[in-house]
Amino acid sequence: MQSAAGVDLILTLPVKTNPIRLLGAWQQGYALDLHTTTSTFLGTDSFGHDVFDTKRSEIGELLYRLKCGRDRTTLEPIADTVTEFLRGWNIGIDALVPVPPSNIARQVQPVAEISRKVCERAGIALCDRCVSKVRRTAQLKDVFDFERRAAVLADAFAVDRALTEGKRLLLFDDLYRSGATVTAITNLLASEGHAATLFLLTLTRTRSRT
Repeated sequence: MQSAAGVDLILTLPVKTNPIRLLGAWQQGYALDLHTTTSTFLGTDSFGHDVFDTKRSEIGELLYRLKCGRDRTTLEPIADTVTEFLRGWNIGIDALVPVPPSNIARQVQPVAEISRKVCERAGIALCDRCVSKVRRTAQLKDVFDFERRAAVLADAFAVDRALTEGKRLLLFDDLYRSGATVTAITNLLASEGHAATLFLLTLTRTRSRT
């Protein structure tokens, strides 16, 4: 990958990654790796449910264990990997902005917890009040079309301009699907939050759907 100055970087991270460039409304963006590398249909079980043999990237497996298995032992290697990636990327941000959770009832909020640990390790300001979710939205995990997701997310977020104006901000999320959520927040941070520069980092991304 390349640093903000365009210099090639050779990174040795705690967890093996394959950074993927994410293009969008932000100045630069990356996902550390794919979430799922392969998923092979095996058939249906006795309850009529589809069964798959799913393989994930290393970071994808850690994230899956954290979100679905509530395995908090994965927090340390994930946070260490993100911290080392940011040091190598070297974009000189003023604060890290976690994407607000879509499911506020979840016992483990991966983005919030990882963000806190990364900021502690990297000495970066955490701005968890920069962006807030002000309207409940339908679940988006099975909605992959960008336009449909964008319509659901319209007016769902608010920014605190006093915390964002003139700042270089890194928007951080766990999983990049269509990009609708991070695009909506990025545009809001620029237009209403008057942020100076915006970057994006996600732990994983889904494979592109055609």
